[in-house]
Amino acid sequence: MALTLEIASQTLFPQLQSLTIFTPSDSALASSGQPSLSLLRFHFSPLPFSSQTLKSIPFNSKISTLSANRSLIVTSFPSDHHVSLNGIKVNGTAIYDDGSLRIFGIERFFDLGFHINESDGNHSPDIRCVPMVNDGSMSFDRASRVLISKGYSVMAWFLSLQLGAIEEQTLLTVFASVDHVMLVRNFEDFKEYSSIFLGHVLPCRISWTDLLASDNGTELSTFLEGFKIKIKRSGNVLTINEVPITSPNLYYNDWLVVHGVRDILQPKKPKETAIFSSQTSSRRVNLNSNFQTPYRVVKGMQNRPHEIPSSDVSEEVESDLIILMILAAEAWPLAMAARFGVA
Repeated sequence: MALTLEIASQTLFPQLQSLTIFTPSDSALASSGQPSLSLLRFHFSPLPFSSQTLKSIPFNSKISTLSANRSLIVTSFPSDHHVSLNGIKVNGTAIYDDGSLRIFGIERFFDLGFHINESDGNHSPDIRCVPMVNDGSMSFDRASRVLISKGYSVMAWFLSLQLGAIEEQTLLTVFASVDHVMLVRNFEDFKEYSSIFLGHVLPCRISWTDLLASDNGTELSTFLEGFKIKIKRSGNVLTINEVPITSPNLYYNDWLVVHGVRDILQPKKPKETAIFSSQTSSRRVNLNSNFQTPYRVVKGMQNRPHEIPSSDVSEEVESDLIILMILAAEAWPLAMAARFGVA
């Protein structure tokens, strides 16, 4: 199978940024003969699914492939001990995994004509984006550490500034841009920093499965007043405001899900709204404040300090992260207060 992939690689995926391959064993290939190009494409998905993500996808969900108008169907339940697609068991551990390319072994080739009865399982994700409350405490510590380890330090440090303006836990979805995108942009003022962060967060929890099942063109509100994201399929790639989702379900728990995106979901023309008070927007950042590693104290939320966990973030980006976090600490509580009516 490896030789087949090497020969066909330029035809199958010449410019893909991420890929998941489901490959049958050599014995399965020998018994079935050389697969057609259409069948080969059916074994490739243009997104890097981890084993954890695959196991979390509900029964009867569809996974896009490189085969035109054909999707793989999840035939296992999250509670099962293994994952199966189109009735074929998927090995639990990836054969190869570098973050953007993942390869999983399967018992035999998928059937192009496979289908299941809709009555065999119920899947009706709730894509409505409205504020919801779930009992429990909010801590972004674990999510932040996962994001930092995967190259999303800017958004990780932002999340570490716990939502001090909300007294009860709220369901959240975060679209996290990678560090090299966030740090090369030249943001000129406070309101632009604020807009970027607020436009990446939704007041509801939307899993990868929910995104896949949503109607093309679905629009959802963010914490940035007046700014919405639009879910759209461009070929085999799912995009948010035309920005591809490259790492679905990067982190998730009962109240938070984070998806990695390739670029910044930036409003075309940020505008001042009720989220930003004149007092806050004119406030200057004092770079001589007492911000010391490995922990930095950020003021302004419920009159209590919030610690940002230390990490292996390089010194080259650390100063930029500090400035971003100071600005985020100013903007986020105001946005949450405006959204939920918290004084």
